[in-house]
Amino acid sequence: MFGKKKKQDTNLLEIIDLEKDSEDLLPDTGQKKRKEKAEKEDEHEVLIEFSDVCKKYSQGENEFYALKNANLTINEGEMVVILGPSGAGKSTLLNLLGGMDSASSGHIWFGGEDLTTYSDNRLTRYRAENVGVVFQFYNLIPTLTAYENVALMKDIKEGTTDPVEALSAVGLKEHMHQFPSQMSGGEQQRTSIARAIAKNPKLLLCDEPTGALDTGTGKEVLKLLQSMSRDKGRTVVMVTHNSFFADIADTVIRVKNGGIENIVHNDTPKDASEVFW
Repeated sequence: MFGKKKKQDTNLLEIIDLEKDSEDLLPDTGQKKRKEKAEKEDEHEVLIEFSDVCKKYSQGENEFYALKNANLTINEGEMVVILGPSGAGKSTLLNLLGGMDSASSGHIWFGGEDLTTYSDNRLTRYRAENVGVVFQFYNLIPTLTAYENVALMKDIKEGTTDPVEALSAVGLKEHMHQFPSQMSGGEQQRTSIARAIAKNPKLLLCDEPTGALDTGTGKEVLKLLQSMSRDKGRTVVMVTHNSFFADIADTVIRVKNGGIENIVHNDTPKDASEVFW
């Protein structure tokens, strides 16, 4: 009897092993792909989540929505491209992500905390501690050198990256003592990126960062931003009207008429060096 029971237990274990292996043998109905995608997404924690977010403005007796019923999720370390024509709601979405504007309704979660409940002072701390911004037209102080522009971050947040290290990361160590007027447009934009990353932000927001640059210089900036995500693990969100940039993103968010038209996840984004426009 005891020998027979042992044989049954052995058979049961064999059956369990066979059931595990059968996932790879059965025809792919999409379940396996969904499982792999879910496991891949679980590797990165959710950094930002929008839940039915609206931004409403009033003009006299009239009201209009710059953003309506927006729902999205952004994971840590992702490179996200927000696409849409002028007036679609891209800048509104970026300003809400950065805490530079407040939602009229809905909830914005960052690292598990609801930004819509923050006071003005707490929202200011959120921006100072977590958000770096790269503008289209650089926003450098003309009377300060590249080093001094980056060093300003020390007055905003503790534990910032050394200005020399930040400028070296964007290839500008040899230009650190130059003023903005002595630098090319690409060098000024890289200085603004160095200033933003010197804060060690969890979230790097870029508002048309290549809009004022030629194609060659713009591609260098894109490569740098992609490296910030891939190699440094920063979450990079870039607003643009250039649809070619969608190819380098992990996630593409298209906005139209104040709403999110669709969200596409790219399993095989291109290298920035492959993008032409």
